[in-house]
Amino acid sequence: MPSSETVIASTASGKIRGLKRDGSYYFGAIPYARAARFEKPRPAGPFSDVFDATALGTVFPQPPSRLERIMGPPLPEPEQSEDSFTVTVTTPSLTGHRPVMVWLHGGGYSSGGGSLPWYDGGALSAEGDVVVVSVNYRVGVLGYLLLDGVSEGNLGVHDQIAALEWVRENIEAFGGDPDSVTVFGQSAGAHSIVNLLSSNNSRTLFHRAILQSTPRPDLNFTQAAAIENGETFARLLDGDPRTAPLSRILDAFRSTAIEFSRRSPNVVQPPFAPISELDPVIRTFETAPDVIVGYTRDEGSAFVRDVAGVPDPERVAEKALTQNMFAEPAMELADAFTAAGASVYTYRFDWAPTDDVFGATHCIELPFVLGTDQSWKSSPMLGSSDWQNIDALGRRIRRHWTSFAHTGSPDSSETWEKYTSAQPIGITFF
Repeated sequence: MPSSETVIASTASGKIRGLKRDGSYYFGAIPYARAARFEKPRPAGPFSDVFDATALGTVFPQPPSRLERIMGPPLPEPEQSEDSFTVTVTTPSLTGHRPVMVWLHGGGYSSGGGSLPWYDGGALSAEGDVVVVSVNYRVGVLGYLLLDGVSEGNLGVHDQIAALEWVRENIEAFGGDPDSVTVFGQSAGAHSIVNLLSSNNSRTLFHRAILQSTPRPDLNFTQAAAIENGETFARLLDGDPRTAPLSRILDAFRSTAIEFSRRSPNVVQPPFAPISELDPVIRTFETAPDVIVGYTRDEGSAFVRDVAGVPDPERVAEKALTQNMFAEPAMELADAFTAAGASVYTYRFDWAPTDDVFGATHCIELPFVLGTDQSWKSSPMLGSSDWQNIDALGRRIRRHWTSFAHTGSPDSSETWEKYTSAQPIGITFF
């Protein structure tokens, strides 16, 4: 990671050392909380000395992503640790009072991490004059196990809330405005935001939201289903989850996922995810902030070939999954947020490389939104695209996203009308 000098940010938790790079300031792996396995997060506490945040952070323990054949593997391969309660902050300046954009990564609640180079906030921060915060939260069985006497479930949601609380208390030290926070996320990250919007514990911690490829809200489990999955995991582990070696935890997690998929073969869902009836997830939208919500044209191509394993020359199953899992839920959310008084803006992402069989698949907008093309060079979903020829689309999208963070309207150099049922797609990116 190129750097020219180090800098110090003085936060409520103490002094933090970061890097000045490419005209912006980078702080990696800042602790926002701490917790033992299967415990709720607690504030990280003050630093006794200057905290060194000049390196990439770790990610929470996880198996390989089921979408590696679409996205490619994260490079360099990240280290994994149960002590990955960290945020990464990128800012144009340590002074001022600029909007904050908090990123929640996707990964089906089973994989991913805010510290991955895919989600570096440098381009978005520099181009849009915003502070970008990327969040690590617990995934898989470590984040969402519900098991009597062991874990109360929804720990990953509590992690996200703890990170937002850290932003509220500390972001001014990075030139950010705690009263102008936009949360944005993709897939499970967007789904997480929907859960956060329905929770009294978190609703006041942010002021706008961008939902990219939000899966159908019923991705959440009922308590009964979560208990069943937790008991399956415990049986396969055959030991105390609180003290078992991490390798055995992950092995039992994989075995639980296999058993769950056999039990529910038509469900594109991991065995551990948020639980609807448990704190802090309660599905109500009495009020809502201004929102951008959208999806990609061919979302289903990432999943259908993986799940069905059979030829689909007409792409019927893929199109049905895109419609049922992503397109319809996006419009349902747009209606719900509009009814709650929000200004809602909708989009569809249609760009696809000419030589790629996946089309405008799930995740394909990520390098455009974040401008992290160097981190996606080996991604199968991008085919052999020449990034120089498509970067204009990325800059266009980033202008819309950061305009929304600044003003609540994504209008930049082109008009983007508010959502109406008569005009369901406000803008198409291609």
